Amino acid sequence: MHSFSKIGFILATLGSSIGLGHIWRFPYMAGEMGGSAFVLLFLILALCIGTSLLIADMIIGNKGQSDVIHCFANLDSSPKRHWGFVGIILLGGPLILSFYAVVLGQILYYLFWVSFSLPNDMASSQAILYALKTDKISYQILGFSVVLGLTGLIVSLGVKEGIERLNVVLMPLLFIIFIGLLVYAAFQPAFWQAVHFLFDFKYQVITPNVLIEALAQMFFSLSLGVGTIITYAAASQTNQNLLKSALWVVLPGLMISLIAGLVIFTFFFGYNGNLSEHSDRTNLVFIALPLIFSEFGNVGQVLCVAFLSTLLFAGITSTISLLEPSVYYLMKHRGFTRKAATFWVSLAVFALGLLALFSQSPLFEKALTFSEKNIFTWFNIISTSVIMPFGAFVSIVFVGFIIKKEMLICYTKDFLSGWTFALWLFVVRYVDPLVIVGILFYALAQSFKH
Repeated sequence: MHSFSKIGFILATLGSSIGLGHIWRFPYMAGEMGGSAFVLLFLILALCIGTSLLIADMIIGNKGQSDVIHCFANLDSSPKRHWGFVGIILLGGPLILSFYAVVLGQILYYLFWVSFSLPNDMASSQAILYALKTDKISYQILGFSVVLGLTGLIVSLGVKEGIERLNVVLMPLLFIIFIGLLVYAAFQPAFWQAVHFLFDFKYQVITPNVLIEALAQMFFSLSLGVGTIITYAAASQTNQNLLKSALWVVLPGLMISLIAGLVIFTFFFGYNGNLSEHSDRTNLVFIALPLIFSEFGNVGQVLCVAFLSTLLFAGITSTISLLEPSVYYLMKHRGFTRKAATFWVSLAVFALGLLALFSQSPLFEKALTFSEKNIFTWFNIISTSVIMPFGAFVSIVFVGFIIKKEMLICYTKDFLSGWTFALWLFVVRYVDPLVIVGILFYALAQSFKH
């Protein structure tokens, strides 16, 4: 596995985290959870716990220098090295990818079919999305298949030729477009309504469910607990400053989340959108974005194509990071070529993705709904509320208690020392596990309550 350059590792990890986690999932979760309380908890968790978890995962990969499972084994000084069970976290990436690619397929449809005939009112925007999910399922299947095929192609090319080259171009472009959208949104009448919704903090609306979802959003948006960070860090340079790398992933990601929320809610509220009328808020991006660009007339069509193209490929930087850990494991320890491993994992994702796709359609939703949740939602819950917290918990316990302290001091001497190392180790050993375990058990109890 060829190594990333230093900037290539940061951009690949940032690309993995930004994708739709910050742009698609953050706004709809903020809408679902009532806005400001969710936003505040997400920011706190990402800065405090997320950064410490990223460093822990990066250490495992950067010093283990192998696939996810064998990174743990390589760093365990005990003779038994029973770390095969961590292989469960390799299932998280393909599971997330199965429904993530469905959303990207919908973006592909909007790019080619909606960009040139933008709706100019809320009812028309909602009708377009409803028609896609009922009358145009074949378009969804086509878009999903193209996204998955493109993901497989890039992964089959490897780290340097595929993953790094894509991110070097797309990440700066994404930031430029988003900052431009924020400037435009700031001059709209509903901008301050969006600001109040996201930042007018009301402590009384904090509930255990809001806390759970904020933690799940942190895992999803930072690509934690599914082996992505470990796999990418294994391909990074051994003298990489992991603290700076973690901050370069967390801070720009948070900025994109907040910008996406402000832009989308500005136009959603500006067109008299009512959150209480939207039982499925996962569609907020698809409802709001076309309305934004319709404001610009013919120029808006060009801007819409440019934005959706960037969003699509930013999403694909995440899909390749979800596919790579499983592919690399099959290559490293099961004798597969990169192309063969990519094909078989992609085939499994395709089968799961079709179930997720059909479960969102009103035509099939009833047959593919269990305990009042469709398969798309169950895949989301299992991956973000079970597998990802489990993977993160295993990583921090391993780094905090299995790797000897003197080795950790050696591993982190170039970027953590003295009180900064002591604070990080305390958070990893005692704060992170307690928070994750407590919220994980509550989430499981709530998910399977009915």
